[in-house]
Amino acid sequence: MLSVHLENGLVEVKKQPLPRVAKGFARIRMLAAGICSTDLELQRGYYGFSGTPGHEFVGELADGTRVVGEINLACGHCDWCARGLGRHCPNRAVLGIVKHPGAFREFLTLPVANLHRVPKSISTEHAVFIEPVAAACEILDQIKIAKGTQVAVLGDGKLGLLIAQVLQAHGARVLLLGKHREKMRLVEWCGVTTQVLPDKLPERAFPIVVDATGSQEGLRAAIAMCEPRGTVVMKSTVHGLVPIDTAPAIVNEITLVGSRCGRFEPALRMLASGKVRVGDLISEEFPLDRAPDAFRRAATKGVLKVLLRPSGYTSC
Repeated sequence: MLSVHLENGLVEVKKQPLPRVAKGFARIRMLAAGICSTDLELQRGYYGFSGTPGHEFVGELADGTRVVGEINLACGHCDWCARGLGRHCPNRAVLGIVKHPGAFREFLTLPVANLHRVPKSISTEHAVFIEPVAAACEILDQIKIAKGTQVAVLGDGKLGLLIAQVLQAHGARVLLLGKHREKMRLVEWCGVTTQVLPDKLPERAFPIVVDATGSQEGLRAAIAMCEPRGTVVMKSTVHGLVPIDTAPAIVNEITLVGSRCGRFEPALRMLASGKVRVGDLISEEFPLDRAPDAFRRAATKGVLKVLLRPSGYTSC
């Protein structure tokens, strides 16, 4: 089979044997997979990664069932797993990131327990977004956001656009701040207020601020915008250290909440109901054997989601 290999910043496509299927696992034929910001950070050196990346995918089982898969492969035996928090299992592997080859290959494997059936109401292309929508929904599992609460979301990349829609659907009053007017227009349909980043950001103005900038400056800006005793949700993963002056967070008694993967069930409901729209977030599709081109395109400024398809697939 064809498989993408990432090492020292170089993206290659190689032929590899079909993956062996361990007990309790399923072999999945990849139907579509998305290149996300984390994949690009892995290319830049995040985690010292070497191997097959990719964790946003939809695939097909041998019986034709379409599935998506939670990306954390937990041990199932530790205290964290017993508490239903396998995403924090200290012995876990993570699809396409830590100790388990990712979805950018023709066939992948995951535990059957990680899989979720994709309903007919969600297209294959849209199902690729279930993992990042779940990451957006994770915020609602971590903090209480009352209806009508004003929330600022910093960053108009893929994740920022999804977070804005999810929080707006929950009942928050979302202000999305970003650099690209054309991107932010994609979420105005659901009532999200958008604003191009001003030269001077409002200070101490929001009870909840979400940093989805993917930049080293995002956290500093989010803390400055958060009102005293407010909450900053940190969604950006950045290669390298992030310098930050902690004084404003301490003086204003701001709560910092790290946030990453989420449960798939709320994401499936959001997409199936149409409360979150993702079609306009797809910029381009590439066959798997053109993965180097796909990565270059995904890293281009202004591009949103780039999908990989099995080689031989022809886009309509």
